[in-house]
Formats: sequence, structure tokens, C-alpha cells
Amino acid sequence: MHSNRGLSRRNCLETMSCSWGTELWDQFDNLEKHTQWGIEFLERYTKFVKERSEIELSYAKQIRNLSKKYQLKKNSKEEEEFKYTTCRAFLMTLNELNDYAGQHEVIAENLSTQIIAELTRYTQELKAERKSHFHDGRRAQQHIENSWKQLESSKRRFERDCKEADRAQHYFDKMDADINVTKADVEKRCSLKAKQQAQMRHQIAEDSKNEYLTYLQKFNKDQHEHYYTLIPHIFQRIQEMEERRVGRVRESMRVYTEVERKVLPIVSKCLDGMTKAAESIEPKMDSKQVVESYKSGFEPPGDVEFEDYSVSMKRAVSESSFLNARGESRRRSRSKLWPLLKRNKLMSLLASPRQPPPPPPTSPSPDGLPNGPQSPQQPKEPLSQRLNDFMGTKHKMHCLRSLKRGGTGQEDYSHLPPEQRRKKLQAKLNDINKDIQKEMDQRDALTKMKDVYIKNPHLGDPDSIDPRLEEITQSLEKLQLEAHKFEGWLTEVERKLLEKGSESQRRQSSHFDSQGNTPLTNNYGQNRESPDGSYTEDPSTETTMQFKSRSTEFDDEFDDEEPLPTIGTCKALYPFEGQNEGTISMAEGEMLYVIEEDKGDGWTRVRRNEDEEGYVPTSYIKLFLDTNAKGAMTYI
Repeated sequence: MHSNRGLSRRNCLETMSCSWGTELWDQFDNLEKHTQWGIEFLERYTKFVKERSEIELSYAKQIRNLSKKYQLKKNSKEEEEFKYTTCRAFLMTLNELNDYAGQHEVIAENLSTQIIAELTRYTQELKAERKSHFHDGRRAQQHIENSWKQLESSKRRFERDCKEADRAQHYFDKMDADINVTKADVEKRCSLKAKQQAQMRHQIAEDSKNEYLTYLQKFNKDQHEHYYTLIPHIFQRIQEMEERRVGRVRESMRVYTEVERKVLPIVSKCLDGMTKAAESIEPKMDSKQVVESYKSGFEPPGDVEFEDYSVSMKRAVSESSFLNARGESRRRSRSKLWPLLKRNKLMSLLASPRQPPPPPPTSPSPDGLPNGPQSPQQPKEPLSQRLNDFMGTKHKMHCLRSLKRGGTGQEDYSHLPPEQRRKKLQAKLNDINKDIQKEMDQRDALTKMKDVYIKNPHLGDPDSIDPRLEEITQSLEKLQLEAHKFEGWLTEVERKLLEKGSESQRRQSSHFDSQGNTPLTNNYGQNRESPDGSYTEDPSTETTMQFKSRSTEFDDEFDDEEPLPTIGTCKALYPFEGQNEGTISMAEGEMLYVIEEDKGDGWTRVRRNEDEEGYVPTSYIKLFLDTNAKGAMTYI
């Protein structure tokens, strides 16, 4: 039997098809320890996968938070930054990173559902199955042990009965062989009793023998059945259970790798997206975008004029000569110069009348006044006196600072440089056109719906759509008016930019033609422009140069100004000669443009043409103000 088991063990190693029932028939305790270790290993592997899933979830959460932290926030300054390719690429990278985090969440979810949950359930089933198998094994072991105990008990009893039978037979033989005992004593004392005792012992010994033989046969049968039937069967089931456990671990490890392998294509796409985002960065395009963002549309300044100080000049210039020089300069050209910024407002204030206006004529007809109403008489004051008065008046300084080109509204973006203004207007116009298209689409859809309702009244009431159509029609009218308004502003800006471009080309060509000479005067230098779009008058006259040297201390206090916009018209009720500086003459019935209302001093500022403007008595005119005029402003 031992040789057969050795041969079977060798065959097991060769064929890898071992049977625990034959090979491990005597290793019940070791098998119990091994299967318990297998369950503990399964639980440890399940815990490992669970911790890996938690790590994946935590990593995905941190990645998502990181991506969210650096995402573009609405209505923030960062929104302007994403017009650059670097910022757009960074945004694409964040989006791909968010998808990448999602794949780690998928890994965690699949590990939880496909491995952790399955192994947890299988572990409970395995524990119950193992308990059942080893319970059967212990019961079989207990049965064979009980059979062995019965055999041993019958064996000891048979041995004891045989020994007692031998002693009884020996005692009978001894009594029968004693010569000192008479035949009568033998018959009297021993024959009957010893003989009966010996026979009884022999019978007991025979019965014990038969019982021992019975238990022996039963034990051998039970033992054969135990080691060749019950134990192999139980161990075989335990072996199958253990092999299933090992197979489940193998499958779990395979799923563990497949779970991650399945997301690799998407992860690879995310990484490809990040690479594509990096490759989309264009340094030249970003450089161009900087130009688009900050280009003002202004032209570079021309040459600085030569200032000849060798000519004797007067150190003080009267206000009259200064204003006359200014008038001549305005009629000659509207010029721009950096060194003297924002002077239109200053000149306007210096030239405004300082005395109350004359009362209107008492006669309803201008013939009643041969010379017409008298213009305000102003004392001749030195220019330095006027400047000191002006600088000492905080109220007027505040008014000047509050001046805004085109009024306080920013709807037309007039506060921006020309090029930036054009872009803003174009973007606004595009948005309005999109809204118009949406409204038109809605109107068309409602019109079709109304036609369907008319043809099929059971579907709905056609009149129920009319209020909505009316609302859309009104909205379209408003949007179209808005678009027309912005188109006008855009056309104006583009025209000015085109004129500036042509003027710049002429200036450059003239500059190249005159290069090599040092002219004392530079006509092209008159059209100079500051970086913020401020405009100044022609400084070519001697008096203007004197004023420029005295006014540089407070030039920065004023905004750059174009001519004030008209806020209405007026009709002259009486003639007015306007002999003093700052006033303008007018004939009865003449129509003039109003550019500044009466500020409480009785004078209204009007304009006849582009270069001729001044103050007239408010009581001499009839105002027709345009309440919708943009830029209307009254100074208090």
C-alpha cells in the first residue's frame, strides 16, 4: 500500500493533477490551517484593492479641484487674458486634466464593483463552505475514533476473559493433580465447582472473542471507508474549494489590470489633447494679439519745430493779441502738439465773457437801437492776471476736470483710443446682429406655427401667438435702431482712421522729401498727437509760444477735447455785434448751433461754423435744445 502511494505522489508531480484525498489523507489539521490562510489572503487582497480604489478617488478629487481652481472665472479680469494662445492652451489642458481625473474615478468605480464587492461576497460564501467541509471531516474523524474505541474495548475484554479462563483451568488442573487429596475430597470440594467455573470462563472468553472479532471487522470496514471513501471525498471538495479560491484571485488580478487598461485609450487621448494644446501656442499670434489689444490708432508725433529765441520778443503778451493769434491759428488749421496738451478748454474759459450780458432792447424792433445792444465791456487785463484768476478758481478747475468728450455716457466708447473704439463698436454690432438673427428666427417659427394653427384650428388658437409676435416685432425694431446707431459710430471711426492714415502717409512722404535740410518751421509737425489722443492748437505764432511757456505747469489738469458737440440750435431775436473777445456777432433771425447752455451768468455759447464760435447774450436768442443730443452738459 505504501508503494502505491509513493507511485501516486510521483504521478501527481508529473501530471499536476493531484488529489488531496489520496496524497494528504493524514493531513487534516494542516489542510484546515492552509484553507484558513487562503481566506485571510483573499481578505488581505480585497483590502489592498479597496485602498487602491480610495487612492484613485482621492487623486481624482484632487485633480478635479486643481483643474477647477485654475479654470476661467466669469466676469473676471482673467477672461481678457484668454485671447492669447498660451491662455487658451492652458484652458484646454485644464479641460483635458478634468477628463483625466474622470478616468481615475472610472478606475475606482470599476475596482469597487468588479473586484471589491465580488470578493467580499465570495469570501463570505467561502467561509461557509469551508466550515461545512471541515465539519463533515470532523464528524467522519469522530466516527472512526469511536469505532476504534469500541474495538479496543472489546479487545481488552476478550483478553481479560481469556486470562480468567486460563486461571480457572489451571486451578482445576492443580486440584485434580494433588496426591494428598483423597478421591472423596476431590469429588466433594472441587469437581463440581471448579469444573463449572472453568467452563463458564471458557464460555465468557469465547463470547468476548466473538465480540472482538465483530468489532474488528466493523472497524476495518469503517477504516477502509474512512480513508478510501469519506476522507478522499471530503478532501476533494476542500481541494476544489481552494482551487476555486485561487482561480478567483487570479481572475481578480486579471480584472485589476483590465480595469486600468480599459481607460488607457481615453487617458492617452487626454494626454494627446494636452500635447495638441501645447502645440497650438503661437508666439507670433500672441504678439499680434498684443497689438490688437493695445493699438490706439494714433500716429507717431512729427518733428519738433525749431524755436528761434534769437528774435526779440515781448515778455508779456496782452490778452487781446493772444486771442487774435489764437483765432488766426484756428482758422488756419486745427493742429496737435505734445508739449502743449488739452488747451481748448483753457482758451474757452479765458475767452468767455466775465461781465453780465446787456439787457434785451426795450423796443420790439431792432430799429429802435441804432447800434444794437452793447456787448459786455471787459477791462483789459494782462494775461498773467487772467491765468492767476483762472488757477485760483477751484470751482472752474473742477468743471474742467469733469469735462468728458461726448458727454458722460460711454455707450459709443468715445473714451477709448480710435482703434480700440473701432474694435469695441464692431464687437457690439456683432452681438446686436446675433440678437437680431435670434429674434428673426423666433418670429419665423411663430409665424409658421400661426399658419399651422390657422389651417388646423384644433391644434391651437392662432390669436394666442399675436402678442408674442408683437413683442418680437418691437424688440426687432429696437435692435435695428441700436444697430443703425452703432453702424453710424463705426463708420465715423473708420472714416477718421482712414483720414489719419492718408495724412500720415503724406507726412512721411513730405518728411522724406525734406530730409537733409533743417527747416526753421515744420508744417507737418503741426499735426501732432499725444498718446492719449489730446489735441492742441498751432504754436507757430509768437504769442502762442509765450503762452505755452507759461501754461505747462497746469496743462495736465485737462482732458483732450475735440470741438464740443451741438446740443441744439438757437434763433437770434436781436442783432448783436460781439465786439469784445470771446463773443460772436449775430444778425437778427440768424440760426446758430448751441454748444453750451447758459451757466447762470447770462451767456450762451454758440457756433456758426467749424472755426467760428463764441458767447452771445441768452436773452437775445430763442433756444431749441435737442433733449436727445449726446454730450449735452451744463456747467454749474
